[in-house]
Amino acid sequence: MTTESTTARRDRLDGLRGRISSADSKNDLIDAIDDALGVAAPQGDPALIESLGKRYKGQADDAMKVHDRADTVSRKGLPDVWVGDTSVLAQDAVDATARAAEQMAEALRGGGNALILFSDLLETAQTKDSGGRTKLRNARAQLGDKDGFFDDWHEDDGEEATRKAARTLAGHGIDDLAGAASDADDAARRCARDLNKYASEARAGKMGTDELSAVDRIALADTSNIGGDPELNEILTANDLERSGRAMEDLSPADRARMERLLADAGTPQEKAYLMKALASGYSVDEVEEFGGKIHNKDEEWLREHLAPVSTNSSTGQERQTFGQENWSQDGNTCVPSSTVTARAMVDPVYALELTGGPDGQDDSDAHFRERLTDEQMRLHEEGDGANEGWWWDRQPAGMDSDGQVDISNKELSPHTGDAYESHDMNSENDRRDVLPDIEESVAEGKPVPINIEGEEDGDWIGHGVMIVGQEGDMLQVYNPWGTTTWVSEDDFIKGDFSAVTDDRFDKSNNGDVNRVYIDQD
Repeated sequence: MTTESTTARRDRLDGLRGRISSADSKNDLIDAIDDALGVAAPQGDPALIESLGKRYKGQADDAMKVHDRADTVSRKGLPDVWVGDTSVLAQDAVDATARAAEQMAEALRGGGNALILFSDLLETAQTKDSGGRTKLRNARAQLGDKDGFFDDWHEDDGEEATRKAARTLAGHGIDDLAGAASDADDAARRCARDLNKYASEARAGKMGTDELSAVDRIALADTSNIGGDPELNEILTANDLERSGRAMEDLSPADRARMERLLADAGTPQEKAYLMKALASGYSVDEVEEFGGKIHNKDEEWLREHLAPVSTNSSTGQERQTFGQENWSQDGNTCVPSSTVTARAMVDPVYALELTGGPDGQDDSDAHFRERLTDEQMRLHEEGDGANEGWWWDRQPAGMDSDGQVDISNKELSPHTGDAYESHDMNSENDRRDVLPDIEESVAEGKPVPINIEGEEDGDWIGHGVMIVGQEGDMLQVYNPWGTTTWVSEDDFIKGDFSAVTDDRFDKSNNGDVNRVYIDQD
């Protein structure tokens, strides 16, 4: 049996509001009331959800005790000795353990609070729904039995007054049901968003392999690029940690030993993390070793600039994304392939270095980077069968349809994230509200999500492709292939207003909308 989605329930109740308010016969009103009573109430057991939340909060206290013990050891100082399979300094290992325990405590406490808040909001919604159903049943009782075929042709003054009084009462009842459904739906989505985010931030256990020591796994999960908030610039995403752990498990004993030697010989924690990110991206140990030779003993700033096309210094506003003096931006009408190139560079450090450093990884020329970036954008434009315009001797890119975007997403991103990409239209606020938890779960795990937006210029339709690449609280981080990342609210996404990401051509006053997403949606 298929369960009705919460957004479908909202749509049904909104439609029933109109049917009840416009019912001009007794039988029509009875049918609308019966249909409203047939819509399921908000589901869930508030008491059970609250008990789970309290249990999580209790476990957070245990995690903080681990943090406090590790922090005490750290502050006393440790000698410069190496531990783990990949040579992690003992001091760094203890510091990473303290931070991992603190992250776990924050995740458990935050998840517990999210569940308790959801429990309260769900109970309130269920109470409102129950009151609305009482009103609907009372209205239904006032109307009595349905009229016969001929009776329904005529309505005397008394019958009209009864119908209108029942319709008013039923209107209040359906308002309560619709409000309760909306409140419960919003609360559930908020809770799911927070739980997904906290789950991705409890990182120490993501790398599910016994082939690296616990010290190694904690240290790798704790490593960030320099500059900005460390939690916004972690090198290994939750998805990277899981994929690299599985990859280590699948290696032959000889290759596993080679990989451990590469990690042990790395000059910095960041170098070590990028070697694991390359393994997570699907490369063989031979390929990781070749990549490692290009980045070996490079300093943290070099690694950040060459291997992280998106760096985040703030969880608000807009930031320009550059390599040297050049932007990570599109040439011509190549927004879809350009955003896909940058998204792949975010999840595939080997590819990122090919763009920023050339074949040997050492070419730091801004101009050469620009040439390589443009060449890749044009390669993907052709790969996705993009449209062209202009004279035959001077053809220029003119956009790409959704089929082409699905093709290049699956060819360029799927091998490195493990996700499949499908096109889903978003024609209403409820459509966007429905897919938002899937988007937030994907980006929390470190998997970019392609989005199409539309607007008008001088009365003509225009489209644009962007990429959602991050999420913090109720804010989404959006990469625009004009060379920027911008934080926008969930509310703006649901309303379909991405003008802050682009310009006023995509404002709601110009029929701006967020109309398509590419994601493996359940």
